Amino acid sequence: MTRAATGAIAAAILRGQVPLMAPPASRAFPGLAAAAAETRFAPSSFSSPTRLPHLPRLRLARSFCGVARSSPGGVAPGSSVEEGDQPLQSELIFIGTGTSEGIPRVSCLTHPTKTCPVCTKAVEPGNPNRRRNTSILLRHDTPSGTANILVDAGKFFYHSALQWFPALGLRTVDAVIITHSHADAIGGLDCLRDWTNNVQPSIPIYVAERDYEVMKMTHYYLIDTSVVIPGAAVSALQFNIIKEEPFMVHNLEVIPLPVWHGQGYRSLGFRFADICYISDVSDIPEETYKLLENCELLIMDALRPDRSSSTHFGLPRAIDEVRKIKPKKALFTGMMHLMDHEKVNNDLAGLMETEGLDIQLSYDGLRIPVRL
Repeated sequence: MTRAATGAIAAAILRGQVPLMAPPASRAFPGLAAAAAETRFAPSSFSSPTRLPHLPRLRLARSFCGVARSSPGGVAPGSSVEEGDQPLQSELIFIGTGTSEGIPRVSCLTHPTKTCPVCTKAVEPGNPNRRRNTSILLRHDTPSGTANILVDAGKFFYHSALQWFPALGLRTVDAVIITHSHADAIGGLDCLRDWTNNVQPSIPIYVAERDYEVMKMTHYYLIDTSVVIPGAAVSALQFNIIKEEPFMVHNLEVIPLPVWHGQGYRSLGFRFADICYISDVSDIPEETYKLLENCELLIMDALRPDRSSSTHFGLPRAIDEVRKIKPKKALFTGMMHLMDHEKVNNDLAGLMETEGLDIQLSYDGLRIPVRL
């Protein structure tokens, strides 16, 4: 399916036609298959900010999203560029891959009698179990230059940016797209003052109206700047209300993927070309599955190893969704401290041998070259 076709479907499906109904009752899903091989992602080296490492187990002679699959005229499927052109190289960076409380947990590190294996490992420098609030950044190359498009700025955004922005040569935040209005998605908006005071004049924020209404209470001084004491420095943000239909950000088409994040609570995933990102989900409406067709890279919520919660997919449900959506590759995100990176990835490797499912856990700082 081409990007134009996908966008047309999105507009037809989402233009007021996705009912705000309660999600259906949860279903039981089979457990994770036993491990059959030992395979894991190794954390990338960041000695050179311009280095673009290819990840183990991708096993592709191309970057993600329709580069090497040739078609008449040399244009990759899923591309909206003119015939004979090639989409520009871009990069997806996982700014955070954890829950709202993050990993390690203070309560685990201070427990007088019990030792938490995952939180203990997460203290180690460079350990992939160290996870901050779920967020990604698209370093999107356009004919006019590179745009850094951030999805969510949660409570730990400052700490994530402090680690990854200098290491990866990132400086500007050219747009922020919001999935929902929980603190782990919007709690870091105040930290953007460092950018708007010292790097750039303002930052556009793309947010659904329901979440904007929440921000009027939680971040009232960023929306109504008349209440700010003269001379005080706050983030200079430009709020853009989005609907559940395609919109453009720095020459990139963004297709909202409406999902449920608990009973009656609406959240958004987003599709960028052939990349589908759904960070907070407890159920997917049938209408949204149509927007996930021909997804090459699926990034999906997987909170815990044994079961789903009322607001998040657990690992068994997330795997079942991969079976249904059928992406070329899936990366899970939003993991809690019961999800040991190496152990779960070893288990997931068995699914490649038994079912041909290419699934792994993401980790903070993971970088993937993509074509948008």
